[in-house]
Amino acid sequence: MNANHVIETDVAIIGAGTAGMSAYRAALEHTPRVLVIERGVYGTTCARVGCMPSKLLIAAAEAAHAVAGAARFGVVAGPVAIDGRAVMARVRSERDRFVGFVVDAVQRWPAEHRLMGRARFVDDHTLLVGATQVRAQRIVIATGSRPDVPETWRAALGDRLIVNDDVFEWTDLPRSVAVVGAGVIGLELAQALHRLGVRVRLYGRTDRVGPLTDPALQALTRQVFAAELPLSTGLAQIEPRRDGDSVVVRATGHDGSVHEERFDWLLAATGRRPNIDQLGLEHTTLPLDADGIPLHDRRSAQVADHPVFIAGDVNEDRPLLHEAADEGRIAGDNAGRFPDVRMRPRRAPLAVVFSEPQIALAGASHAELSASGIAFETGRVSFEDQGRSRVMGRNQGALHVYGEVGTGRFLGAEMLGPAAEHIGHLLAWSVQRGDTVQQMLDSPFYHPVVEEGLRTALRQLQRALHMGPVPVERCLDCGPGT
Repeated sequence: MNANHVIETDVAIIGAGTAGMSAYRAALEHTPRVLVIERGVYGTTCARVGCMPSKLLIAAAEAAHAVAGAARFGVVAGPVAIDGRAVMARVRSERDRFVGFVVDAVQRWPAEHRLMGRARFVDDHTLLVGATQVRAQRIVIATGSRPDVPETWRAALGDRLIVNDDVFEWTDLPRSVAVVGAGVIGLELAQALHRLGVRVRLYGRTDRVGPLTDPALQALTRQVFAAELPLSTGLAQIEPRRDGDSVVVRATGHDGSVHEERFDWLLAATGRRPNIDQLGLEHTTLPLDADGIPLHDRRSAQVADHPVFIAGDVNEDRPLLHEAADEGRIAGDNAGRFPDVRMRPRRAPLAVVFSEPQIALAGASHAELSASGIAFETGRVSFEDQGRSRVMGRNQGALHVYGEVGTGRFLGAEMLGPAAEHIGHLLAWSVQRGDTVQQMLDSPFYHPVVEEGLRTALRQLQRALHMGPVPVERCLDCGPGT
């Protein structure tokens, strides 16, 4: 080890993203000797290339879609004209504003708390960052994740292959994009670009579109998005090749059918991989799982009994900003107070997809409940004839709610429909409080609102659980069209 400079610190945090920043603030409550090591630029994944710029693009798409659909309300708005340069100028400007807030916050930290460079473990307590050796009593790994793209595609397509990071550097909208990967990122971006006038096709190896696990809701999701977007899923092979300045995608179905289409770009939304492979963990005694991720307790973020903690997307647990922030606080607090490690309760799961209709999962998913062995029942509602949803012209999708047999405890929900981002929060809060289905039904429901559809599903669930008073099928307080 050739180190020209040595830094001694109590807590070293590798990564200055959402989890790393939260860990820094928490560790400072216990010691002023904290060092944050960042290999790239400051600014979180969310602010630079994730949740914020993608929602800016989606907001523009929603505006265009609203104008295009105004005629059904008797409002004639004229043909939609989309200025791609103006759309992307706003996306980049507002993105830079959000990133600026993050960068300013980090740059206000004392200079001795910041170190730029790639960190590699030398042993359990020592990191090498360029020519600097960092000796830390405790270490937090918060290195995040990156897009996972087949290397053969990179070699074949060159600069015609992009990831979501690249989209937000565009100065204009392209004419056509193949989006490969029908998960959250692929679905959001494909629909937004489609609504902004870009020719898009969304490809997926499996039949799944989005993250819902309830088989009935997953089938409905495919049906709803296939009605709007060119969609090719359940494919045996996806073979892109470059042809001049274009990409040709050859998609082969399991029945042997072949579809070829030419695009300007291929956007690979094929998942993300943790930034763990270049940390030199082989030089430590940390226990690793089959994927090379340090084995840890998610309630404490601690790796076995070592003075090492892990937080954020790098742990492949729940790659969401609020989860990364929570994990960072837990890891930083325990790193700061070590060896007095505390177990921290985690919040109820909540995930939202900002497609249209929106998607939300709150509490336990259908797949998790089915695997757990817990006896549960399901309540259902469709939004096709739900009053407020029809009024708004957003009457697509359905909501399934799950309750525990015997206790009536509300366990979770999956939803495709209007206002899912808001209803998902209400349901996650109920899960975290431990509400019963009856307690939820005892809460007020205004009329006319989309939440009346939730009440319908809860009433059906209560009947299926055989608990509490029998709800009236068409009650006086429901109002018309609920």
